[in-house]
Amino acid sequence: MKANRKFFTLTPLCALLLAAGAAHATDGYFPIGYGMKAKGMGGVSLTQTDNAFAGANNPAIAAFAGNRIDAGLDVFMPDRGMSRTGSMFGLDANVESGHGNFWIPEFGYNAVVNEKIGAGVTVYGNGGMNTDYPGGQINCGRGPANVLCGSGNLGINMSQLIVAPTVAYKVNPDNAIGLSLLFVYQQFGATGLQAFSQASLAPNNLTNNNTDSSTGVGVRLGYLGKVTDKISLGASYSPKISMSKFDKYSGLFAEGGKFDIPENYAFGVSVKATPELLIAADYQRINYAGVPSVGNPSANIGGCMMGNPANCLGGSSGPGFGWKNVNVWKLGLEWQATPQWTLRTGVNVGTNPVQSSDVTFNIIAPGVTTSHFTLGGTYAINQKAEVSFAYMYAPKQTVSGSSMFNAMMGPGAGGTESIYMSQNSIGVQFAWRW
Repeated sequence: MKANRKFFTLTPLCALLLAAGAAHATDGYFPIGYGMKAKGMGGVSLTQTDNAFAGANNPAIAAFAGNRIDAGLDVFMPDRGMSRTGSMFGLDANVESGHGNFWIPEFGYNAVVNEKIGAGVTVYGNGGMNTDYPGGQINCGRGPANVLCGSGNLGINMSQLIVAPTVAYKVNPDNAIGLSLLFVYQQFGATGLQAFSQASLAPNNLTNNNTDSSTGVGVRLGYLGKVTDKISLGASYSPKISMSKFDKYSGLFAEGGKFDIPENYAFGVSVKATPELLIAADYQRINYAGVPSVGNPSANIGGCMMGNPANCLGGSSGPGFGWKNVNVWKLGLEWQATPQWTLRTGVNVGTNPVQSSDVTFNIIAPGVTTSHFTLGGTYAINQKAEVSFAYMYAPKQTVSGSSMFNAMMGPGAGGTESIYMSQNSIGVQFAWRW
């Protein structure tokens, strides 16, 4: 009963810790992993039981994680921007986004209910869709404008907070299944998109409406099994989460302001190669294309210009970011160097959700990084306390394509556009066990 009292006391505290927002080293806009131990191994997490992040990684882990609390802070430092060259009407630009550093708390709690059941809560976030470009870079015929011909600063800010109470059951001593309820709260704001008002079904709900919020409820299912004393297998699945609409941005997102969380699933394996060395790998699939506001091609705006309201911003087939489904491969190594020190390294490689044909819309959401390299470690302070750290580097990735202005203003009017992003992050996490 004491563990349950802690569970209900800490849940609202965790929600407050992450309510400040989220931005992450990203596979699209999903983080590469949750918890510093996973981040130090390239995001590998489906078979690792030495943390309290079951609700984000694999709910079945809660059956094996024991009594523990993990709390940490990650500093995420993205560098993103755009350029336009070869335009005929003086629209060339080269601009970096501001707001470069983000402080991201993380929290997990797990408890042993009995010999078969473990339960806990994980509080985590998705993000990375954040840009803030200064205005006044170009002149679109009506005085100084931002790079998309709107007034003032240009950018968006999207964050998703998920509170995931979790329960897991051991089918037998070596196999467990788990379930997490996902209570989602997300926020969004956009500025500087006035130039698209004529292509919106609700131009007053297109841009510069401060921050709006929406909510939804989903689930994550998980499995973890020990095939032998050296080999473990894991899997998790979360169907698409239907979110309430962003009413203030019903003239921007497809389906009148819908921004659902995409279906995602993952499989993992780990092998204890030696008593000191663990090798682990995960595969993850994120189905961004199944969310119209994210996956609809930006070229759909052409149908709006031809008189089809469904293809206008906010319409049932309104233009989105054109993101494709993403496949992510993660590989990590964990070495028990000394009784006190555990060291980690990893690599995370994924397909790019952004295509060259959608580069203009993705100026405000340049989620183009595809490779992440990580280092990490844990120091055991004593038998009940430890501190972990992780560092991540994602080299600069660029996507280029023909500007949408070429279709809107005539061939060659907008030239060629490029968007880019690189990332660094470093974080620390403390854990207490009992």
